[in-house]
Order: sequence, then structure tokens, then C-alpha cells
Amino acid sequence: MPKNIFTRDRSLPLNRTHKIAIAGVGALGAAAVAFTAVPASGQTTTTSEAAPTAKVAYSTQQIQDVQAGVTGQLASASQKVAAIEAKQEAAAKKETAAKKETAAKKAAAKKAAAKREAKQSTSRSAARTEVKKSYPNNLDGWIREARAIMKKHGIPGSYEGIHRNIMRESSGNPMAINDWDINAINGIPSKGLLQVIPPTFEAYHVAGTSKNIYDPVANIVAACNYAADKYGTMDNVDSAY
Repeated sequence: MPKNIFTRDRSLPLNRTHKIAIAGVGALGAAAVAFTAVPASGQTTTTSEAAPTAKVAYSTQQIQDVQAGVTGQLASASQKVAAIEAKQEAAAKKETAAKKETAAKKAAAKKAAAKREAKQSTSRSAARTEVKKSYPNNLDGWIREARAIMKKHGIPGSYEGIHRNIMRESSGNPMAINDWDINAINGIPSKGLLQVIPPTFEAYHVAGTSKNIYDPVANIVAACNYAADKYGTMDNVDSAY
């Protein structure tokens, strides 16, 4: 087999002639590239004259429109803010007024409650005084107690007028009953100190007194109430009534 004269994977060194040849080829390639970049006419023109400045056309109307739009938006925003503030102020005033009204109502209710309490206290005090005050269980005591009740209800009648009529009608007997006059004949006899028939006693009975027609105080008060309605006062009665 012939011997291979080339050494595998081994490059021969370049001498000076080879290097010059390679440089020349590179220069020629660059020139070719430069030549192809020149226009077909083969001429190039260089001038120092500046290119004319292009005139730009613009309109102030667009700027005005933008300004108007911004101004309108600001005005609208201001109006909205003012409206919100007005609503908030109105709500605050309404809340303040409601609080004042509530406070006034509470104060009025408190004052009314205090007034009622004072009145009830006075009434209780008066009731206790009345309870403590006692009358003798006799004609004098009955008349005086009856007159005290009559005074509270605005029923007129003097001690003398009441006493005089009692003595004429029943001689001071609270259990007296008339069983012979026209009322007795009609089934409604007169009864008690001032000889009152049952229908009259019921019609002129005064609240707070006994509903027993024979009760001396209740009998006197009802009779005096009837006499006040019919004659002005028991003092004007001098006979059967």
C-alpha cells in the first residue's frame, strides 16, 4: 500500500505569499460591495443646501374644544361636589333638628311625669289626711263629714239647713222609713235621714260614698245633691221635697 503523504488533521503553515494573496482577495470583495451600492447612473451628488422646512398646519379650534371640555368637566364635578355637600348639610341639619325635637319631647315627658308625681303625692297626702281625720258617729259627725264631701264636689248646703231638714224628715234616725205616703203606696218608700226614695238616691248618688241608702253620710250627700239641682240648695227646702 502506498504511504499517505498528508498528515491527518494537520494544517500547513501560511507563508508571506499566501497572506498577501488572501488580503488582495478581501480588498477586491470590499470594492465589489461598494460598487454595487452606487446608483445605476453611476453618479453621486453631494450638496450642502438644507432641505426646505415643511410648513405645519394647525388649528386653535381643537385647543379651544379641549379647553372647553376640561372646563365643562370641572364645572360638572364642582356641581356634583356642591350637591353632595348640600345633601350632607341638609342631612346634618335634619339630624340636629330631630335630636333637638327628641330632647324636647324627653324634657317635656320628664316634666309631665314630675308634675304627675307631685300631684299624686299631694293626692296621697290629702288622702292620708282625710283618713286620719275622723268624725264622731252621731248626727253632728254625719253632717260635718257629708259637708266635707259636698265641698269637694261643689254641692251647696249649710250645716243649719241640713240639720233643720233632717229633724223634720226623720228626727235624726238614719233607719227611718215612711210607709204611709204616696211613695210608699207606689212601692218606693222614702228612707234615711232625709227621707230619699231609692230612684232619687241612685240618680243623685255621689261617687266615693256608700251605695247603701241607709248610710247617713251617703243619704245626706245624695239628698243635698238632689236639692241643689231642684231648689238651688238644701237651705231653700222647708217642707217635703
